[in-house]
Amino acid sequence: MDHDEALTAIASAPDARALQDLRVRLLGKKGAITEQLRGLAALDPEARRTVGRELHERKSALEAAIEARKGALERAALEARLAAERVDLTLPGPRVPAGGHHLLTQVTHRLLDVFRSLGYDVAVGPELEDDHHNFEALNFPPEHPARDAQDTFWTTDGRLLRTHTSPMQVRYMRERTPPLKVVVPGRVFRNEAVDATHEAQFHQLEALVVGERVTMADLRGAITEMATALLGTGTRTRLQPSYFPFVEPGAEFAIWWTHPKTGREEWLELGGCGMVHPNVFRAVGYENVTGFAFGFGIERLAMVRTGVTDIRDLYRGDVRVLEQFRGVA
Repeated sequence: MDHDEALTAIASAPDARALQDLRVRLLGKKGAITEQLRGLAALDPEARRTVGRELHERKSALEAAIEARKGALERAALEARLAAERVDLTLPGPRVPAGGHHLLTQVTHRLLDVFRSLGYDVAVGPELEDDHHNFEALNFPPEHPARDAQDTFWTTDGRLLRTHTSPMQVRYMRERTPPLKVVVPGRVFRNEAVDATHEAQFHQLEALVVGERVTMADLRGAITEMATALLGTGTRTRLQPSYFPFVEPGAEFAIWWTHPKTGREEWLELGGCGMVHPNVFRAVGYENVTGFAFGFGIERLAMVRTGVTDIRDLYRGDVRVLEQFRGVA
C-alpha cells in the first residue's frame, strides 16, 4: 500500500476498529513504516538522510490523518447519540396528575367566600388555648357542669387544646371596638370516643356580629342569608331553644335539606347560636352593645353534601376516597 492509498484508506475507515487496524499495519511495531525505518541502517549516510526524512514526513502525515479520522468518527458517534436522545421541545410534555384541595378545605373556602360576600372579616386563633379564653371569659365558671360537655386535652402547664372556636370571640373583641362582623374557621378538639360520627378533632366555623341594637331577628336573618348563599333561594331555616353558656337566649339552628343522593327531605341540624351573653361583653369591656354568634361543624356539612357516612374517611388520607371530591364544594 503506497502512501496515497494509505491516506485514502485512513480517510474512509468506517469505524474506530478499522482505523486501529490501519494504524497497526502502518505504524505498529511490525508496520510498514516501522519496517522501512529499521532498513535505514543498511543505507549509506547520504541516502539515509534523504530516505529517513521522507519516511518521517510520511509517518507524521499518517499520524495526523489517523488523529483527524479518529476525531471525525468520535464527533459522528456523539452526533448520532445526541440525535437519538434529542427531545422535541415543541411536543407536549407528559401530563402530571393534578392535585386538589381536601374536601374539608374546599367546603371551608366556599363558606368563607359566602361570609366575605356578606361583609364579614375572617380571623384565626391559636389551637392551644388557656382556661380563661376557652371557658371563663365565655361564661363557663370553674366547676360549671357545662364544661363536662366539652372535655378536652390538657397540657402539663395548664393549657388545653381548644374545644371550640369561640375563644376567638374574646380575643377579637378585646382588640377592636364595635361594630364588627367576623367569622373564625379552625380546628377544635374534644376527648371523644371515635366512631363513624365522632372524632377527637374536627373543624368549626364561628360567626360573631356586635353593634348597637343587634337583635335575634338579625341573627335569624344572617343564618337565612348564609343558607341561601350556600344552598339556593328558598332554603328554609329553623331555630329551636337550647342552652349554651356564652349566649342568652340560645338556640340550635337547622336547615331544610334535600339529600343530593337519596332525594330525601329533612331538617339538618348544623350548630348552635344565640345573643352574646352580657358576661362575655363584660369580660372584654364592652358596654351598651348587643350581638349574636353562631357556629357549626364543617365536617357535618361536608358529609351531608357528599354522602360520606364515616367521618374517619375524611382523615385517613386514602386517595381513593379523597379524589372523588375534587371541586365538589
